[in-house]
Amino acid sequence: MTTTLITGANRSLGLETARRLVEAGHTVYAGMRDTATGAEARAIGARPVQLDVDDQQSVDAAIASLPRLDVLVNNAGVLGTSFGVEDLSAEALRTVLDTNVVGLVRVTQAALPLLRASDAPVIVNVASGVGWPRLLSTEGTDEFGVRAIPYAASKAAVIALTVQYAKNLPGFRINVSDPGYTDTDFNHHSGHQTVTEGTDATVMLAGLDASGPTGEFHNRHGRIDY
Repeated sequence: MTTTLITGANRSLGLETARRLVEAGHTVYAGMRDTATGAEARAIGARPVQLDVDDQQSVDAAIASLPRLDVLVNNAGVLGTSFGVEDLSAEALRTVLDTNVVGLVRVTQAALPLLRASDAPVIVNVASGVGWPRLLSTEGTDEFGVRAIPYAASKAAVIALTVQYAKNLPGFRINVSDPGYTDTDFNHHSGHQTVTEGTDATVMLAGLDASGPTGEFHNRHGRIDY
């Protein structure tokens, strides 16, 4: 049976990803900062595990508690407090990058020994179309109206590091997903997609076998072209 770890899995996209992968037959460990918030994860058959991507000790303990690992879904992320230039500061940028980029690398590096022992190791990094310059700069896209700098910068970094991880680990399937403009707490439930639609790409990429693509960026409609 496939064993999967999902970070930030106590609500929204992470919780829906957990539900769908449990339904697909995965043994899912639902990473979350506080397992007291894990009632919904338990109800869908996932196994809550304390995991704070900003805390190396927490990450190491979470990984050490797993019996094995085949799929890592790096879903945890923060939106931040800066939404333009006037409220932007170096500290605001650092906070978002620390969680969305450094935290992702922290978890991935800790998980590599277990993933290397898998017959078909998979990593899915959840990014966003706001990290894709073509979408950010094209009028008429959902992304065009976004002014926030830290969040966009962090997701651009996630896309780039996914490509680089894929090149360095050719035996893995390592890809990045775009949930799209999905109805979540992040956007005060203004998104036009359901959380199920928003997890389509992540779930598809989490189910890849050794013949699947790697180093690619996908949304629910397929690969996002450069």
